Amino acid sequence: MGKRRMLYSRKFLLVNLVLVGLILGFSMSLVVFSCSTRIGPSESAAAQETGSGMNVNVGALQSSFRSISDTVLPSVVKITVEEVRTQEAPQGDRVPWFDFFFGQPDSPDNQREFRTQGLGSGIIVRRQGNTYYVLTNDHVVGEADSIQIVLDDERQFSGTLVGKDLRKDIALVSFESKASDIHVATLGDSGTLRVGDWVLAMGSPFGFQSTVTAGIVSALGRRGGPQGNINDFIQTDAAINQGNSGGALVNMNGEVIGINTWITSQTGGSVGLGFSIPINNVKSAIDDFVTTGSVHYGWLGVSIRTPSQEIADAMKLPSRMGAFVYYVFDGSPADKAGIIPGDFITAINGKRMESSDQVILTVGDLDIGEKATFDLIRQGNEESLTVTITERAEESAIAESNQRLWPGLSVFPITDQVRKEAGLEKSLRGVIVNAVESRTPADIAGMRLGDIITAVDGTEITGVMEFYAHIADTKNGKVELTLRREDQTITLTLTR
Repeated sequence: MGKRRMLYSRKFLLVNLVLVGLILGFSMSLVVFSCSTRIGPSESAAAQETGSGMNVNVGALQSSFRSISDTVLPSVVKITVEEVRTQEAPQGDRVPWFDFFFGQPDSPDNQREFRTQGLGSGIIVRRQGNTYYVLTNDHVVGEADSIQIVLDDERQFSGTLVGKDLRKDIALVSFESKASDIHVATLGDSGTLRVGDWVLAMGSPFGFQSTVTAGIVSALGRRGGPQGNINDFIQTDAAINQGNSGGALVNMNGEVIGINTWITSQTGGSVGLGFSIPINNVKSAIDDFVTTGSVHYGWLGVSIRTPSQEIADAMKLPSRMGAFVYYVFDGSPADKAGIIPGDFITAINGKRMESSDQVILTVGDLDIGEKATFDLIRQGNEESLTVTITERAEESAIAESNQRLWPGLSVFPITDQVRKEAGLEKSLRGVIVNAVESRTPADIAGMRLGDIITAVDGTEITGVMEFYAHIADTKNGKVELTLRREDQTITLTLTR
């Protein structure tokens, strides 16, 4: 077929028409798309997803952030602290052997003072007359000799420590002013928070006062904070940095629902993992600080942990959500109510407990003298006991009362892994001791880590459940344990 004839063929004409149509259609779609997404300098944009009906108005969100910042920032302060420390002065021109023969001079001239400074944030939470109260972290005030409060409008006041508490890492500081225009924050209900809620973090990171960052609630009920902190933290991706500690975490109603406390980071800067103390955890503590200068905790009188999977299986527990009672203080509220080692606490006053940390926090917040209902599992059976809560003593006083801690040892099932690591024969039955607390009946009796308990009061045991069934049934305040230590069989008596 010649070239001229091919150009006039129907097939060739059809192919050309299709190609021209595709080119025109693609060009028009580009024009339409570019026109539909162009935004003028004074226009606002809205993101819309027609499938779900979601319509987020960016302008409205921006207005909300502005309004919340204007309302709350006047109640968020910068806190600067200064601590005076002393240390021995350098030897100077003294020869090295001088102190060995003559000792160091016992003179004030041998001591030198130096000052360390710290920085954090705080929230004005209450006013009584001319006294304003600022809530912050315990680690912000530390052992400060002087505390300076700087308001959002740069007014400065000398602060006085009202009280502080290491367990919750909170402190209350006061300052005096006759001014009536100092803003007091509104405290919200942190119990209403949901994962995904918008929040704003306010404070003075690195000393940059009145800084606001935005994010969402990333998670709730986080535990394991620094220095044994017992709070169940709010996790947020709102940027929190050094100096933010003690500042406010605020909801979209302009209410303080958290106290920014710590971050986890390999660099020391924000990586989107910030943690705040729920405001509900500290409301009663504010009252305690104002009235008595210290926080009052409820006391149950037990040593508890969230059980391992091996313990949960051995005790036939439905789950690990709760707190396993390892020891009980003689004469404590728990002891008087009938709680015994081996019990598994599942709920307090009808509220489900998810971990031992939650039990500790819940008991601590119970009123002194309150009769609380504890739901628990004992030897596979559900029970309910009423406990009259008393006040928790100082940490040092509790440590000194270890002789009252019964039995003072915890055990672990002899699993295949334990047999392999300890070199135990397959025929050996019992439980292995995996902890012995100092100055307790178990420690005084001579129990050691790795002891294999084979019998209690002459009755052979094959597992953890049997051990706790017998250990709670003491006769005349004593219990006799038969155990194997290395290649020897030993009998020890624990006395309550």
